[in-house]
Amino acid sequence: MKNSLTFFVLLFGLNIYAQTEKPNILFIFSDDQTFETIGANGQTIVETPNLDKLTKSGTTFTHAYNQGSWAGAVCIASRSMIISGASVWNAQNIIKDIKAKKKRSWPELMQEAGYITYMSGKWHVPIPVNSVFNVVKNVRAGMPKSVKTAYNRPIEGEDLDTAWLPWDTKNGGFWQGGTHWSEVLADDGVAFFENAKQDDKPFFMYLAFNAPHDPRQAPKEYIDKYALDSIKLPENYQDLYPDMGDNAVPKIRDERLAPFPRTPYAIKVHRQEYYASITHMDAQIGRILEALEASGKADNTIIIFTSDHGLAVGHHGLVGKQNMYEHSVRAPFIISGPGIKADHKIETLIYLQDAMATSLELAKISKPEYVTFQSVLPLLQNEKNNPYESIYSAYMGTQRMLIKDYWKLIVYPKIKKKKLFNLLEDEFEMNDLANSAEYNDKVIEMTHLLEAEMDKNNDPMTSLEAADYSVSKKTKH
Repeated sequence: MKNSLTFFVLLFGLNIYAQTEKPNILFIFSDDQTFETIGANGQTIVETPNLDKLTKSGTTFTHAYNQGSWAGAVCIASRSMIISGASVWNAQNIIKDIKAKKKRSWPELMQEAGYITYMSGKWHVPIPVNSVFNVVKNVRAGMPKSVKTAYNRPIEGEDLDTAWLPWDTKNGGFWQGGTHWSEVLADDGVAFFENAKQDDKPFFMYLAFNAPHDPRQAPKEYIDKYALDSIKLPENYQDLYPDMGDNAVPKIRDERLAPFPRTPYAIKVHRQEYYASITHMDAQIGRILEALEASGKADNTIIIFTSDHGLAVGHHGLVGKQNMYEHSVRAPFIISGPGIKADHKIETLIYLQDAMATSLELAKISKPEYVTFQSVLPLLQNEKNNPYESIYSAYMGTQRMLIKDYWKLIVYPKIKKKKLFNLLEDEFEMNDLANSAEYNDKVIEMTHLLEAEMDKNNDPMTSLEAADYSVSKKTKH
C-alpha cells in the first residue's frame, strides 16, 4: 500500500512539473468572502454550484490566511501583498519600487515569461493598473459608492417603502452604470477568452470581483433564495463585542453597517444579503468557466480561486474584517486544473497570498528575492512539505495573531490583553484559555513565537509591550 501511494504521489507531481507547455493561469478573486461560504463544504446554507464544481475538480486548502493590514482598508493591504509577493510590513515599499519600475509585479513577471496578461474588476493597489497588465477593462475602486441609508440597518418593523433594499437600482453601488458589476466582470472574462483563443501565447487572467463586499446588492431573485427563517445566527453570535474600541477592534465604517447593539433580525438580514451576493457572483463565475471551456484552453489552464480575506457578518458581535478571528482572516482557496488532485482537501496552514508564488512556479519563473510568500505546489505533492512553521497576522498597531499547531494567540497590545484558543476543539473561538493557569506556559510560549515572527516580518511594533505605536486610520476601505 505504501509503495502504491508513493507511486501515485510521484505520478501526481510529474503531471504538474513535466508539462513542456506553459500552463495558462486563471486567477479569480472575490472580496470579503469568508471561508465558510463555499456550499460544498456544508458550513452554511449558501448556494455556490459553480464553486462547488471547482471544489470537486480540484484541491481546497481549508486554512488559507490573510497576513493582515497596515490600514483600516484590509483589502488594499491584502491585494498589495498578492500583487507584490511581499509580506505585510514590506509590501508598501515594494509597491513603491514597482511603481518606480525598480521591481516587478506579478503580472509583469508573467509578461516577461511570455504571457499575455488580462485584468478586469477591483484593483485597489496603488499602482496604475494599465502599467502592469496588457489588456485592462472596467477597473473598479475599492468599493462601490454607497448611500447613508445603507448604514445602521435594518431596524425591525421599518417601512420597506423607505428602507434600503439590495435590489433597488436607485441605490447605485453595484448597480452604477446600469448592469451589476459582477455581471460586467463576467462579460469581460468572456470577451478575454475570445481574445485568448486567437493567441498562441499562454495567458494570465486576473478577474477580481467586488462582491460580496458591501453594499451587498443582488437581483431580488437571489435575495428570495434565502428566507430569513432559514438563516441561522453564527454559533458565536453576540449583541456586542466586549473589546471594541480604537485600541482593540475599531468601531470602523464596516461595523457601522449594522445597528449597535446587534439584533438577531439585523444579522440575519445582513447574512441574507451576503449569501445572495455570493450566489449571484457564483453564477457569474459559472459563465467565466463556461467561456474557458468554449475557448479550447481548459486542458492547459490552472484555476486559482481565493478572496482577499474573510468577513464577520455577525460572528462575535462583529460585522467587518478588522479583527483576528477565523471568520475574518481566513478565506477560501481552491486550485484546479490538469495535474491537480480532484475532490481533495489539504488542512495545512497557508497564506492566501501564496497564489502569486504558486503561479510563478507553474510558469517556471524564478521567484524574486522580495517575494516572501511560498508556492503551494510542494504541498500538492506531499502534505508534509509545510512552508511555514506558524501563521502570523497583524492589524495596524492594535492587533497581532499567531497560529501554530492549531493553537491561536490573539494579542491587543494597547489594552494589554491576550486571548488563547485551541482551534481543534473550539472552531468558533468561544472559549478563551488565556487566563487559565493551566495554559499559562502555552501563552508564554506562543507570545515568544509571535514576537519572533514579528521580528522576522519587519513588524514596526518591536515589542508586544509597545502601546504607543500608531498608524493612520484615514484610509477609505
